[in-house]
Amino acid sequence: MPEAATLTHPTNRDEDWRYSDGAWLASAEPERVHAWRTLTVGAGETVRELVGSEGDALDRLRVHVGAGGRFEAFGVLDTGDYRRVEVEVTLEDGAHFEFGGVTIGGGTSTREFVTRTIHAEPNATSNQIVRAVQWGKSTGNFLGRIEVVRDAQKTDAAQNFRAILLEKGATANTKPELEIFADDVLCAHGAAIGQLDEMAAYYMASRGLPPAVARKLLVQAFIGDAFVECSDDDVRERMMEQALAKLDEATL
Repeated sequence: MPEAATLTHPTNRDEDWRYSDGAWLASAEPERVHAWRTLTVGAGETVRELVGSEGDALDRLRVHVGAGGRFEAFGVLDTGDYRRVEVEVTLEDGAHFEFGGVTIGGGTSTREFVTRTIHAEPNATSNQIVRAVQWGKSTGNFLGRIEVVRDAQKTDAAQNFRAILLEKGATANTKPELEIFADDVLCAHGAAIGQLDEMAAYYMASRGLPPAVARKLLVQAFIGDAFVECSDDDVRERMMEQALAKLDEATL
């Protein structure tokens, strides 16, 4: 890490921090902001990480995945006035990166996932799904960047962000980026921000479900998209329970 005196202090003028909590950034120690954890996934290995599980305001993780390896990262950001999880992954030949995250909450909180996926060699794949459920004056963000180098042919990369705003004061932001220098690739991204599907809730209520239960089931299915690819049933259920417990604070 550079000497403390040379570290720059990010602000909302920086693209990677544009939706962050400016007050938190202004008060944070530069050494903390620039601190990264590192992880290496060996060739053919599978490693799963539950990001943001420690509850720190800022968690930055750099991962190198060897040939044929698989790295999975899943997380729920449901506490703290400001939470940011940033994951940077470099993929070798035939490696895979799977990411699923949920930001959820109310008040004036800001919670965000930031990813940078570097397809450094051919045949690597990546898939990212982030869901945000916000109410009050809270904010949920996803900034996802996919980079495909010149020789990384046969890359297959996708990222998808969707947000439900349960109240008018809530906000969601997304900034997808694709930088592609190979010509035989599949790369896609999608984003949608809106309110709860009231027609679907009405249909379910018309079949006998109480309106609050119908809305909660719709949000549950929405959140569940982020964890579909988690191969550990216990982990998937635990994260769903965590997110749904937070949802109990919302007025549905």
